[in-house]
Amino acid sequence: MQDDQNTPNTEPQADAAQDPAANTSVEIMPSMEELLKQAELAAQEHHDAWLRAKADAENIRKRAHADVASAHKYAVENFSNELLAVMDSLDAALNVETASVESFKSGVELTRKQLLTAFEKSNITEINPAGEKFDPHKHQAISMVEAEAPANTVVTVLQKGYQLHERILRPALVMVAKAKDA
Repeated sequence: MQDDQNTPNTEPQADAAQDPAANTSVEIMPSMEELLKQAELAAQEHHDAWLRAKADAENIRKRAHADVASAHKYAVENFSNELLAVMDSLDAALNVETASVESFKSGVELTRKQLLTAFEKSNITEINPAGEKFDPHKHQAISMVEAEAPANTVVTVLQKGYQLHERILRPALVMVAKAKDA
């Protein structure tokens, strides 16, 4: 028996360093059908992603529209809650069996304070321009009267005005001093 390890190898072995073709694999170009299938799959994926994005955008638009509608519908909710206390005070005053003028007056003053507090919380401010220069953006002149005050000065406030932030809710009804004839 002969030792296989000691036997010289008589078969020629291809040395990778000597044969460059053995290291490089042949690149095969995909067929046109395979390229078309890949392109169709990619196009379908893009189309699906576009449809999902379009549906998401539509859902966001609908949700925003519903949020705006809800905000408009319930915009005065906080102010309404503040007015409920005023209404309760008025109801309590009307339910008093025997009330004096003084008790009615003090009840009305307390109710007015509640209303002013509600106005302050809602940024509604009073326009009471007595002695100020006439401003047509905030005041509505009912008449002009001769007075000792300078011309175009508010001398009488017939009805106070109100504004919400910077927007006029109701202008003050006023009488304005007119220039004295020379």
